Amino acid sequence: MNLKTTYLGMTLRTPLVPSASPLSESLDNIKRMEDAGAAAVVMHSLFEEHISFERHQFLHHLTQGTESYAEALSYFPEMNELAVGPESYLDEIVAAKAAVSIPIIGSLNGSTVGGWTDYARRIQEAGADALELNIYWIPTDLELRGEEVERRYLEIVAHVKRIVSIPVAVKLSPFFSNVANMAKRLVEEGAKGLVLFNRFYQPDIDLELLDVNPNLLLSSPMAMRLPLRWIALLYGRLKVDLAATSGIHSGRDVVKMLMAGADVTMLCSALIRRGIPYLTLVEHELAEWLEEHEYDSVEQLKGSLSQLKCPTPEAFERAQYVRGIATSWRERHPV
Repeated sequence: MNLKTTYLGMTLRTPLVPSASPLSESLDNIKRMEDAGAAAVVMHSLFEEHISFERHQFLHHLTQGTESYAEALSYFPEMNELAVGPESYLDEIVAAKAAVSIPIIGSLNGSTVGGWTDYARRIQEAGADALELNIYWIPTDLELRGEEVERRYLEIVAHVKRIVSIPVAVKLSPFFSNVANMAKRLVEEGAKGLVLFNRFYQPDIDLELLDVNPNLLLSSPMAMRLPLRWIALLYGRLKVDLAATSGIHSGRDVVKMLMAGADVTMLCSALIRRGIPYLTLVEHELAEWLEEHEYDSVEQLKGSLSQLKCPTPEAFERAQYVRGIATSWRERHPV
């Protein structure tokens, strides 16, 4: 069975790629990911706050913007809790490239236009095969208009593209007034890949302590519905690679994302919950499904049920909304 796919100009053995997470903070884990069948690995993120702290040594950078920490297990950590500094991060990329044969994708996470983006060049110089740009921002300024938010995203991507030659993918939020238009503009700024979507971790309220409690919830398969829909809508309309992330927990989930039009599928919660070797089982399930349904390759499957190619393209738009509600109700409450 030919499971090969292409992503960001790289030919990958399969579409299975562990996404940015604390799992890749360990070189041993990266080796285990390769052994388990990972086609590439996205490194854990280097955060804008890490770089700002190292440059300015100023406490303000540790206490502001806690909601911007995409992979936090709590609110932004105290000074001694920072997992890795910028120089250590670059060393980790060098070590990973020397230890494994699969592509290593760097990850930069930030929300402003500034000096932190210069680390994109240094990540390239460390040997990363590509860069994932995770623009994680929750605007709360009542006076900030939507077009200004979009402009900041575009400026960050444009700046990074000016200073690196490796392919850049943008991990973006679903919270734009027009995701399709934003995707188009990011591609025009030079993005070679779009990663759909970033998950914003939400706080909870502790009723016993009467306090706000940071709460990291691992994804469930239901979370894949949103990226599946938008990948299916964007497939074939933009000259860009599409990576699916969030809610991918099985080989069947991978099949669905590929049918929608994804080039790669990124796993995180499933590996945290079940362990890195679980990746092998997902690959086996993918190959088994393809064989049972008489597909010869992943490429044959890719985009086959995108909006451009599926028999019911209206299923991805509003026309199916009312129909879906009515059908679901009748199935649960038969006359």
